[in-house]
Amino acid sequence: MDLHFGDSKPTDEERAAVDALLGPPESSWEGADRSDADLRWARGGREARERRDLLLPGLHAVNDRIGWISEGALDYLCRRLTVPPAEAYGVATFYAMFSVKPRPATVLHVCTDLACAAAGASELCAGVEARLGLGSGVSVERSPCLGLCERAPAALAVKAGDPVRTAVSAPATVESAVLAGSAPDSAPEEPPAAMAVPQAGDSSLVLLSRVGVVDPASLDDYRAHGGYTALRQAFAIGPAGVIREVTDAGLVGRGGAAFPTGRKWQATASQPDHPHYLVCNADESEPGTFKDRVVMEGDPYSLVEAMTIAGYAVGAHKGYLYLRGEYPRALQRLEHAIGQARARGLLGDDVLGQGYAFDIEIRRGAGAYICGEETALFNSIEGYRGEPRSKPPFPVEKGLFGKPTAENNVETLVNVLPVLTMGAPAYAAIGTGKSTGPKLFCVSGSVDRPGIYELPFGATLGELLELAGVRERLRAVLLGGAAGGFVRPDELDIPLTFEGTREAGTTLGSGVVLAFDDTVPLPRLLLRIAEFFRDESCGQCVPCRVGTVRQEEALHRIAERTGAEAAGDIALLREVGRAMRDASICGLGQTAWNAVESAIDRLGAYE
Repeated sequence: MDLHFGDSKPTDEERAAVDALLGPPESSWEGADRSDADLRWARGGREARERRDLLLPGLHAVNDRIGWISEGALDYLCRRLTVPPAEAYGVATFYAMFSVKPRPATVLHVCTDLACAAAGASELCAGVEARLGLGSGVSVERSPCLGLCERAPAALAVKAGDPVRTAVSAPATVESAVLAGSAPDSAPEEPPAAMAVPQAGDSSLVLLSRVGVVDPASLDDYRAHGGYTALRQAFAIGPAGVIREVTDAGLVGRGGAAFPTGRKWQATASQPDHPHYLVCNADESEPGTFKDRVVMEGDPYSLVEAMTIAGYAVGAHKGYLYLRGEYPRALQRLEHAIGQARARGLLGDDVLGQGYAFDIEIRRGAGAYICGEETALFNSIEGYRGEPRSKPPFPVEKGLFGKPTAENNVETLVNVLPVLTMGAPAYAAIGTGKSTGPKLFCVSGSVDRPGIYELPFGATLGELLELAGVRERLRAVLLGGAAGGFVRPDELDIPLTFEGTREAGTTLGSGVVLAFDDTVPLPRLLLRIAEFFRDESCGQCVPCRVGTVRQEEALHRIAERTGAEAAGDIALLREVGRAMRDASICGLGQTAWNAVESAIDRLGAYE
């Protein structure tokens, strides 16, 4: 491999940031200050390729310490990893949270997505930008969803340094957001995770039973409330027994695809190629989604235990937890939980003395919605741009690092715990015949009690909104987030199951329920959805790369026209939407037209 580096040099701080992750350089090629310098050779081959996956953590290390990634820092990181700088530049510029141009050490991300837009994000942004103008030392950036929809509008401040410091302001006012940006250390603490669970303490809860009840930092408290009972049961029945229980329970993926979890685990476990990997997808970036964040913040040990069980079932000894970069508190809680589990023999070389080795490594995302797609997530972990792969081969055959991989999201994994503790028949008795078990729903927007709700599959949309206190003059409900579809106020009897929403011509998705009253301008909302997909398209395939731009352009034109003048653009939208749905590589392009189509057809958005 021929590597071409520029003449820029890293600063001492940039070198320190990289060396803190990778250790001191071992050769002059890598940047060591040695008198016998010989830059004609570098450590390469297999050993170099095996270090490529440290590129994303390395970019985080520099960005966290300095606030942006200079050419000198990028070159130094590339020397250390033997990665072509051109490729590393492509990775660094792929993620919204990184910058390759100088910027202040403090960045204030102000959410402008759907729930926050309905709660006055435009006015908040204008006020914050006016207060924190040039010379304030704070860069204000309008951001896609921060996963704080129950406390909209929201802002997240990130102050570079050693260590990096963060502050959340939600619900944000101009004053509280300015304080978070200008003095993150002085900003008030976030409310406990239980505040996002209006049902907290309800004895009927299954998945959320410990949120607000146990101390999320205490392993002993977790075990006192039933923690690690499921793992002991897993060891008692063996890997095949675990897969059989999960299959018999009818557990399907909760990320939106609804693929049978037991079948995925069985397919991974049966692969002769080794090693096997387990990946937890905690990169919930769908606007309106925040359930996984609440679970990780309020009950982090449940995810550690569930990942251990899943790893045991599929024959994996290493698990990767891919966490949204916008979740600083979840990161802190999970790092602590993993460390405590490792210290107490619940992770490591001999889990619970059963002779099974398993450990978990957290990998942080950096602001890319597309990395919620499983193969894009694998590329991201491996140190490449987070672009989806063509399938087949499927991840169960060739996934992370080209090895058999089982990938599940947080909610799917924590469902495994009640499957094992109550047994498959009892679990399957919850919900309906085709959609079994409890389901978490993220309710936000025009409701009095936004938050995470746990209901058995089969409850109706109206029942859920009644729990959340839906406001008068309801205009529409968006199911499934930006990739979902709108329903009318007279359709609230839709059963919240995968098959029920499908029959109603919409989708359940990951469980997003965004309510909008008649004060929310629907055309502006649709335009924000189109802007979101344009920004988040990875650009790999033409239907999505071009289609998302054309969709946004058409919606801009329609907003300025009426009647027959808009008919041509609506026809164009349908044509572009069909092309994206039929020909895009992954679900982003395939679903980018859904919400706009449903608003036109079900709500008469432009009549």
